[in-house]
Amino acid sequence: MSSAHVTPGSVPGPKLAAHFASLEVQKHAARLGMWLFLATEILLFAGLFACYAAYRFLFPEAWAASSRSLDLTMGTINTVVLITSSFTAAMAVHYAKEGKNAMVGHMNVLTLLMAVGFLVIKFFEYKHKFHIGTLPGRYYFYEGIQLPGAPLYFTVYFASTALHALHVVIGMTVLAFATVRAYRVGDFNANNYTQVELGSMYWHLVDLVWIFLFPMLYLV
Repeated sequence: MSSAHVTPGSVPGPKLAAHFASLEVQKHAARLGMWLFLATEILLFAGLFACYAAYRFLFPEAWAASSRSLDLTMGTINTVVLITSSFTAAMAVHYAKEGKNAMVGHMNVLTLLMAVGFLVIKFFEYKHKFHIGTLPGRYYFYEGIQLPGAPLYFTVYFASTALHALHVVIGMTVLAFATVRAYRVGDFNANNYTQVELGSMYWHLVDLVWIFLFPMLYLV
């Protein structure tokens, strides 16, 4: 295992690809690429948000009743968990700039643990919905809410939260690679922290999307 603290400049920096003029240009290109990728991800969720807005306008009573059937406590806990995980992801970038690779690993491990907690809570939410019948479309059989539009609400609910959960898993994979590198290679420093930074940016997107989904789904 590498030293917990690596002084900037004491280890080789990132390799310069042939098509870049300098390492600084290469790092800027990586950030720009990530920002463009995040923009496409936002467009993906924007389509779901547009469907949500249209159906809520058409079926306001069903939307309100269906929202009240969700477990607000679980949704609130998951919101706190994700916001906290964004903080630890940001701290990983901070420690990467300082060359404290062990701390980078520790912060990412905390982020990953909170991500697992988020998914576990979401699993129990899904399990309850399958049990009582608040399911998408023609699979809906919940007797407690028999309003036109209720099955559509849960179609949007499952589509948006499942897509978000997929992004959580992808983000966990990205952070896991950076964690392994921090512990085993230990080469993050002031000149070489792009991998941690990009992983953190993606994780902040995961957090941001949930901050929109929580009030849209749970607080109607």
